[in-house]
Amino acid sequence: MGVWQSYRLRLQRKRWLIRAFRKRRELRSVINRTAQIKPGDILLFSTQRNEVTRLPYFLKYYRDIGVNHFVIVDNDSDDGSLDYLVDQPDVSVWYTRHSYKRSRFGVDWLNWLQRKYGHEHWTLVVDPDEFLVYPFCDTRPLRALTDWLDASSIKSFSAMLLDMYPKGPIDEQPYRAGQDPLEIASWFDAGNYTISRNHRFGNLWIQGGPRARVFFPDMPESAPALNKIPLVKWDRRYAYVSSTHMLLPRGLNLVYDEWGGEKASGVLLHTKFLDTFTVKAAEELTRKQHYAASVEYKAYAAALQDNPDLWCKWSEKYINWRQLEILGLMSKGNWA
Repeated sequence: MGVWQSYRLRLQRKRWLIRAFRKRRELRSVINRTAQIKPGDILLFSTQRNEVTRLPYFLKYYRDIGVNHFVIVDNDSDDGSLDYLVDQPDVSVWYTRHSYKRSRFGVDWLNWLQRKYGHEHWTLVVDPDEFLVYPFCDTRPLRALTDWLDASSIKSFSAMLLDMYPKGPIDEQPYRAGQDPLEIASWFDAGNYTISRNHRFGNLWIQGGPRARVFFPDMPESAPALNKIPLVKWDRRYAYVSSTHMLLPRGLNLVYDEWGGEKASGVLLHTKFLDTFTVKAAEELTRKQHYAASVEYKAYAAALQDNPDLWCKWSEKYINWRQLEILGLMSKGNWA
């Protein structure tokens, strides 16, 4: 990368940080327990709206693997999820009625909160329907991974977003609060993924899976990106650019080995496709707060009219992280 391009990216990062500083005015602290945060704590940051059904298991899952504190932005929920979060002793909550779209889909809000509270902490940025799976997660807590990353001088950890779905129509099996969503959405596409490199930011761009296969069959290039960098040893100078797909400084996006080896990586099990999704998709289509004039939710709405079955004869049933490693969807690298 040339000197001029490097300079332009530094300016862009400063603009994102200034924008996040300005957007802080859109956030109102509802309950701030960040005084509880201790040096070395692992923090989780998230933006949510109307996820009261998902939140109990979401919080339990990440507590169990070792997250110490949750910093959550509630975007004008009306289903009781804000009250639920306020009652959780390890959660700090900010509320906003402002536009999700005009905050760059929540990125500005979280960039500010990470700058203020995440400095020198390992921070995990995920949605309430995303569950991080990493090498040895069945026997080692998240801190074992972050300790190894620290010892290896690695500051960012990637995880491919893997869409999970049930066998049968999406609306067939009801999901109840506190339930492990993988009991229902336990299937995934093992193949049909495309990978390219974003030369400007240096990150990989991954597309495919059931969303490309079912919702964007004629325009797979318009399917959502599946590449994520959700786990970062945060510094107040860092900024996410587009969701957790890429961030600045650019070197944090180099989460793969260009010389034929493999760097350690994980998977985010994405449990969007439960029976709650039909109502959620209709709501988000009406709100028009998502990327590219909500083109993704337009595709969902069109396909969901027929209550589709995302399962096909090539679908794989999820077992554990070792299965994902064998399929090439994640890697333990040289972490033994």
